[in-house]
Amino acid sequence: MKKYVKDLTISEISYPHERYVLLKLTDTENLPDILPGQFVEVKVEGSPDTFLRRPISINYVDREKNQLWLLIAMVGEGTRTLGCLKVGDTLNLVFPLGNGFSPMRKKGEKVLLVGGGVGVAPLLEYGKVLKGQGAQPIFLLGARSEKDLLLLEMFKSISTVYVTTEDGSAGEKGFVTQHSILASEHFDRISVCGPKPMMVSVARYARQTDTPCEVSLENMMACGLGACLCCVEKTVRGNVCVCQEGPVFDINDLTWNI
Repeated sequence: MKKYVKDLTISEISYPHERYVLLKLTDTENLPDILPGQFVEVKVEGSPDTFLRRPISINYVDREKNQLWLLIAMVGEGTRTLGCLKVGDTLNLVFPLGNGFSPMRKKGEKVLLVGGGVGVAPLLEYGKVLKGQGAQPIFLLGARSEKDLLLLEMFKSISTVYVTTEDGSAGEKGFVTQHSILASEHFDRISVCGPKPMMVSVARYARQTDTPCEVSLENMMACGLGACLCCVEKTVRGNVCVCQEGPVFDINDLTWNI
């Protein structure tokens, strides 16, 4: 796919959580084709110590408003700077980057989309696309507590949502791999994004149940073009750059101990 380096304008800002900012960006031209699971590299202005671009998953694409959404966890100086931006400010993006999630494989297939933390971000667009293709996406979202569940109403507007929280304040208490739906439902395949321990646990469940599974890795990606070699991941085919070969991988391509 063609890559672009463009200044996009912030048209809306919201804060779904004290540690997260949702930026909705627009352009004077129609946004290009974007696959669910792809990401952008953001140039951070106004942060003297932030030299490298920041990789951010594409959260949602609103074609009617010509908006690209970025859900950003404000965890360091660079991302905190992004959280201080205002409507009307511009962000320089390199996008769309990487290979995304698999498209629908058969009409009506049931796809479980599992996310934790900011890893839920790319699953919103993916669920929307799958539903539009004629698949049946089902979301399983994990968080520490009810207040940490992100964009829950948006997920519910697309399809069925199941929730786990570590403190039991919403949904079932525990981790996503402990949710009762995994014992009571059959899925045609699973897609996962979130902390690596969570993804490994879901991949182990998928292996045990012989369910096709893909995971979206969150390796550090400084350039997004395969030049800096920051994001190298060991696979059964040797070492590869996640920004070029991923970020989405079939679990059978990885060397995880599952």
